[in-house]
Amino acid sequence: MHWCSRGVLMMSLCISINACGSSGATNASAVTASVTTIVPVPQVVVREKPVMLRTEGTQWLRPDGTQKILKGVNLGNWLMQEFWMMGQGTNGIDDQCKLEAVLDQRFGYAERERLYRLFRQNWMRTRDWDLIEQFGLNVVRLPFIWSLIEDEKNPRKLRTDAWEFLDDAIAQAEQRGMHVILDLHGAVGSQGWEHHSGCAGKNLYWDNAEFQERTMWLWQQVAGRYKDRAAVAGYSLLNEPWGASPEVMAREVKRLYQVVRAVDPNHVIILPGHSSGIDAYGRPDEQGLRNVAFEIHPYPGFFGWGQPSLQVHKDWLRCNGAGLSGTVGVCEWNRRLKNLNTALFIGEFQPWAGLGAELGGQITRVTYDTYASLGWAATSWSYKLVSNNGGQGNGTWGLVTNKSGQPIPALDFNTASLKEIEVLFLSFGSIPYEPQQAVMTWMTSAVAPNPFAQP
Repeated sequence: MHWCSRGVLMMSLCISINACGSSGATNASAVTASVTTIVPVPQVVVREKPVMLRTEGTQWLRPDGTQKILKGVNLGNWLMQEFWMMGQGTNGIDDQCKLEAVLDQRFGYAERERLYRLFRQNWMRTRDWDLIEQFGLNVVRLPFIWSLIEDEKNPRKLRTDAWEFLDDAIAQAEQRGMHVILDLHGAVGSQGWEHHSGCAGKNLYWDNAEFQERTMWLWQQVAGRYKDRAAVAGYSLLNEPWGASPEVMAREVKRLYQVVRAVDPNHVIILPGHSSGIDAYGRPDEQGLRNVAFEIHPYPGFFGWGQPSLQVHKDWLRCNGAGLSGTVGVCEWNRRLKNLNTALFIGEFQPWAGLGAELGGQITRVTYDTYASLGWAATSWSYKLVSNNGGQGNGTWGLVTNKSGQPIPALDFNTASLKEIEVLFLSFGSIPYEPQQAVMTWMTSAVAPNPFAQP
């Protein structure tokens, strides 16, 4: 997730408005009663053993050819840090590269590595995996940085602990009937200018053949390890690779596709959209690309795309387009995907923030249901966000946050003691949570809300 650029993606991707009625509407549209008269009815979340998924045309399928609906969430800030998600980021340290450099300078590389392991062990614990299941979700997108796998001091060599956290995440998901999408969020050299590529202001990936080749090597290692792992739903090759033109992006992603496919014939390979669209790829099945899906990140209500409101989500989900100059709705995207004969993965979206608990919960359910009705896999941003004040308030960006009255201190990593940093990182695993309860309630309800029926 990335504060600076999400709106650029969808405001650019959504070039024209096509009136397409309500063909993209969720099944919840059949419910005509006012939102105040629909009451959630709890249902048990049913676990299904993960099976190897594939795409065929616009659908995500099980091996027996039945459709698989993937509804999930991102595990942001775990295996690649985004400081706004943990109440940090002041004093000039606002991306992972900067913090690593400061910790190296102050405490040495070995201590930095110890601190990062402490952080990762505590950001996601058993209670977190249990909560994800309680939200009724069955897939997680797992953003990671290249240096989680490759030894930064020995290029093209695996870290001694390269697979510790990916293996654990896949095992935790598998035990709960969930799939995992592996997402290279930060490539070596950085594939964009934003802080969420690991190193803000770099964007060195595209002009450096060594970085590109190391990324191909990295994906070969990942694919070689997990090629037979059914709980892995797919590989998202590069997150938001917007530091190059669409044509350069498509060319490089196709090269990554080829090296992964040479190792792994089984898994879905996810082709990222550019900030200006997906057109540069052409039709995948005419390019020799099979078992693939496109990925986009629509953020109605944010990054220049209106404000969080019922209307902005209605325009997107019901294809009205009213007041959203330059955007299209989901049924226009559905038409595009049908023309491309390709599946879709909504890798990031944010349907509950800023809407208040109840409306946020209802919009979230309707959004997931709409994507499911179109056969799209979807993972919201994000599972966990903690803040200096705590509490969900009018709707944070986390399905869970720290409770009100349980604040997260903002440290200056330039001056904080080793003990203070340790205490901060440990607190991420034990601080009391405040879930977005309305989202949980509606996502696990046997009946769906219809917030758009309001006058």
